Amino acid sequence: MFKHILLATDGSAASEHAAQLAVELARTHGASLTALYVVDPYPYLSIGETNPLGFQAYMSAAQEHAAQAHAKVAALCQVEPPIALQVRLVEDVTASSGIVQSAISEGADLIVVGSHGRTGMSRIMLGSVAAKVVAESRLPVLVAR
Repeated sequence: MFKHILLATDGSAASEHAAQLAVELARTHGASLTALYVVDPYPYLSIGETNPLGFQAYMSAAQEHAAQAHAKVAALCQVEPPIALQVRLVEDVTASSGIVQSAISEGADLIVVGSHGRTGMSRIMLGSVAAKVVAESRLPVLVAR
């Protein structure tokens, strides 16, 4: 049924649960899996002068966090039988837009997201990113709780 699954991961507990579901779905359907980490736009670009060292530190930390999140997914994919995994990092877009646009450009036929990610007050209800992905996507979206 599914040939290519895009998993949005941010390293949160909800995205780790979503990763387990996405890997099992990929294994069941013989699908390939893309793990996507979206780096939020640098939050201080419009406030006064931009400090290039602050931007570099922000990007370095984001890339390290992405590598950790991708490593967790890769470990799940190594269990027999192994799953074909691609990892992607998207920068300078909002999380929901990056997820939906990447799913389309990667040719995914399913998006898997966690219900609650790392974004503050939105953790109270369905995560704002998950809700926006569901609203924006023309592809099926599985929200893992």
